[in-house]
Amino acid sequence: MSAQRQNEHLVIESFPVGSFQCNCSVIYSAQTQEALIIDPGNDDPKVAEFIATKGLKVKKLLHTHAHFDHIGQSSAIQKLTGASIHLHRADQFLYDGLEQQGSFFRQIIPPPVTINSYLEDSEEFGFADDQLKNFLKTLHTPGHTPGSCCFYTDYFATPILFAGDTLFQQSIGRTDLPGGDGEQIIRSIKSRLLTLPPDTEVITGHGPETKIHLEKSHNPFF
Repeated sequence: MSAQRQNEHLVIESFPVGSFQCNCSVIYSAQTQEALIIDPGNDDPKVAEFIATKGLKVKKLLHTHAHFDHIGQSSAIQKLTGASIHLHRADQFLYDGLEQQGSFFRQIIPPPVTINSYLEDSEEFGFADDQLKNFLKTLHTPGHTPGSCCFYTDYFATPILFAGDTLFQQSIGRTDLPGGDGEQIIRSIKSRLLTLPPDTEVITGHGPETKIHLEKSHNPFF
């Protein structure tokens, strides 16, 4: 999945990265090039090339959860850009084990750097531009992992949800990995995501996009 959204002030570009094709989303100001990245993944050369080509000033790296395919090379991007790393505290145990996660899939993951700030439910993010303050909201949606989070914005004509591995097109995130909880992920989706506006576009952690109303109608897990 590769997609771009843009209005007068804000640009969102999403594209797959790494061996597991995690959907990385780069959000930046059209005026100042100030940027944040959701799930840089485990392909730092591709992300670094994108940053350089666009001339972006990356300030924050936000993570939906701490599985290596979403956060494995964030330390490299942090060192390149000086951006701060943000993750929910409940996923610290997974973050601490990134090297072991990678080795299980025969991938080399560098030692993780210190988390700069732990995500909080309803925490908001934005840029220095007056028009772009607090445009992105954090939703804690445990289940895939204890610290899984989604990010939501209604700054565009159609709202957008960055769902990570919580919600997929006609599927949900797996819950058979350490910290996963099948009942909890269903509660999270029903209470936090399916209550969003029906036309909300969902950028999933892997694979194609979907919409909230489509998942309410067709997802076999609900």
